[in-house]
Amino acid sequence: MPIHRFTASLDNTITNAFKLGLQLRATGSNQGLADSLQVFSIYGQGSGSAGVGTTVEKSRILIQFPVDEISAARDDGTIPASGSVNFYLRMFNARHPFTVPKEYTLVVNPVSQSWQEGYGLDADSYIDTGYSNWIVALSASAGTSSWSAEGGSYMTGTIGTSNEVYTYKQTFKTGIEDLELDVSNTVEDWIAGAAPSKLPGNFGFGVFLTSSQEDGSEKRSYYNKKFYARGTEYYFKRPVIEARWEDFKTDDRADFYLSSSLAPASDNLNNLYLYNYIKGAPKNIPDVGENKIRVSIYSGTTGPEGDKIGLSIGGGVASVGDTNITGNFVSTGIYSCSFAFTSSIAATEYLYDVWHSGSVEYFTGSGFSPKDLTQHSNNLADGYVINITNLKPYYSKAEKARFRIFTRSQTWNPTIYTKATTAIEPTILRDAYYKITRQLDGVEAIGYGTGSIKYTKLSYDASGSYFDLDMECLETGYAYNINILSYENGTTHEHSETFKFRVE
Repeated sequence: MPIHRFTASLDNTITNAFKLGLQLRATGSNQGLADSLQVFSIYGQGSGSAGVGTTVEKSRILIQFPVDEISAARDDGTIPASGSVNFYLRMFNARHPFTVPKEYTLVVNPVSQSWQEGYGLDADSYIDTGYSNWIVALSASAGTSSWSAEGGSYMTGTIGTSNEVYTYKQTFKTGIEDLELDVSNTVEDWIAGAAPSKLPGNFGFGVFLTSSQEDGSEKRSYYNKKFYARGTEYYFKRPVIEARWEDFKTDDRADFYLSSSLAPASDNLNNLYLYNYIKGAPKNIPDVGENKIRVSIYSGTTGPEGDKIGLSIGGGVASVGDTNITGNFVSTGIYSCSFAFTSSIAATEYLYDVWHSGSVEYFTGSGFSPKDLTQHSNNLADGYVINITNLKPYYSKAEKARFRIFTRSQTWNPTIYTKATTAIEPTILRDAYYKITRQLDGVEAIGYGTGSIKYTKLSYDASGSYFDLDMECLETGYAYNINILSYENGTTHEHSETFKFRVE
């Protein structure tokens, strides 16, 4: 499943706000166990050296994540290698009855010193003190260690010879939006370990307003933006680092098209996959491993016959007339190849793919018939009927499930003979996505990943569409809904069917 979440391991709000009476500041206060985090800048509530109404009170967030868990997930193959995955910092708005700022920007920077979370809860009177606060980064029996500057020490600007940027920003229009930022370069540096020219270590992030909005130079207040903390009772509102990557497979064996001059070159390419399962588990072909593999195409009525077919250039075919396609390693036990096909074959014949290395043949695929690209077999105006054919009522938290989705045209109207004698061919949804919501209240557990990283895109093969779901992402004791969204013929369509299951 191409999404994995790591919940924050530490978080805290630090502030120099006034205590009751507007005389003493709460620079020693600690809110490490509060169930919400807050950022604000309050202008003119007290008297400063420049006169009445010139003071500024600030609040910032410190938040840290378990990088050792992220590293372990990479080591065991749960998340991909560097360069194949993006990490997003996600924090969720906490509604409250007080004023919320509008039109402001939050800055996120890596923290450059270690700090302690503490046990404070009071975010009103600031009576809980000690541990990390506005002045002190670390409190221990041996003494205290101050921040290099009040309000925390952060890595800013560009760092190292590569001028890598470690400053992230998000603008909030209404003020109640969630925070979502791609922080991949920082997380990758944490995983790799500190380098002399990069980050000094994993000390998490600081979250605060821009300098002009925080320091009072605009002579206005920005209060009070709240996010849920790691201790909140709301499971899907806890701050997380979310790993996202693309893992969909587009096997065109059941939806293979002949090349057409009406289509751009990329749309004339078809993909075929080899799935090498040994005793129920994917295994690499010993003599191939993670290296390239060759694929040749034959025609025939019941199997490969005659000579290899010469192919047109494109995909894994290097030159016109080549009879070998260069296939690639995808993941353990899975290989793929891509090519265009221009030849015509007899109506009674099929195409067969033979996977080999030199003279050693490893696998011959089942026969498939190429379609004419001008045939509009998928017509969204007709609508679809979809069904998850292997849906179970219950899943365990430790389960990694594969959901098989069968799709057919809503206007399909077979005869009695067809029903009795013919296996129904699925309609392939080439660009479709899933969404998971909690049935009780409609809270979105996993949204449609339709952006630049298509992390909830459905895979498909000869049996139809499918996706994998790690139940670890879901809270136990609740029922969930699955919905499907597809893009077909330039139209977005959210299918009406809802599929339900429960996690125990």
